[in-house]
Amino acid sequence: MTEQRSRIDESTPSIARVYDYLLGGTDNFAVDREIGDFFLRDLPGSVAVAFANRRALVRAVGAMADAGVHQFIDMGSGLPTADNVHQVARRHAPDARVAYIDHDPTVLAHGRALLAADERTALVEADLREPESVRRHPEVQRLIDFEQPVGVVFSAILHHLNDTERPAALARWWVDRVPSGSLVYISHFRSGASTGADQETRRAEQKLQESLGRGRWRTDEEILALFDGLDLLEPGLVPCPLWRPEAEPVVDEGDLSVWERLISCGLARKP
Repeated sequence: MTEQRSRIDESTPSIARVYDYLLGGTDNFAVDREIGDFFLRDLPGSVAVAFANRRALVRAVGAMADAGVHQFIDMGSGLPTADNVHQVARRHAPDARVAYIDHDPTVLAHGRALLAADERTALVEADLREPESVRRHPEVQRLIDFEQPVGVVFSAILHHLNDTERPAALARWWVDRVPSGSLVYISHFRSGASTGADQETRRAEQKLQESLGRGRWRTDEEILALFDGLDLLEPGLVPCPLWRPEAEPVVDEGDLSVWERLISCGLARKP
């Protein structure tokens, strides 16, 4: 853990640490808080995106476990927070196994300390843009039986890949290598054209591009293309607050705030 901490660059912002700050965490530095404060100060209400995404992930993991998927790969997992994938999954399937994938030194330091005593989880240091190295990693091989259905989680990560990094091809790589019955969950920032809030969402996208040097919001059609080769399950691709909400009454998209409409998600099964 000391070695991992020594690799942390406190002068360069981290996607994981910015999310941590927006969710109320403490594992972040001034450079991360500067970005987070832009959203909190200049785009009030935008923090709703992070919470809507996290709540939808919790519901989706529960649905995957209830559907019989008891092993998960969480791509770009980020910093540990309340209701991590393995904790949610085990409320539904006590034998659930989870391989978390990340290469952020802060994530590795904190995550490995948290998971050190848990033999059915691992935090794997790998770049999700190199899927073969992820799949062949000894810890992934130990935890994941690729002859049985796998839950593949891309929660709020593919929008941090530029078009040149071919996020659709990355998702399809995994679809082609997991067995029938596997489930894939994706949440993704939507472009302003999809949300009806062009000005605000363009400012948010520009800020992340300027500070982190990556990422692109995508249209609903582009996000749907990430599910190529899969059968999208009900209710389809919808804003995260509308994905199988637990609270009643169920609202429609017109009742959501600009920020609640900014991130959408879907769950799909491999035939």
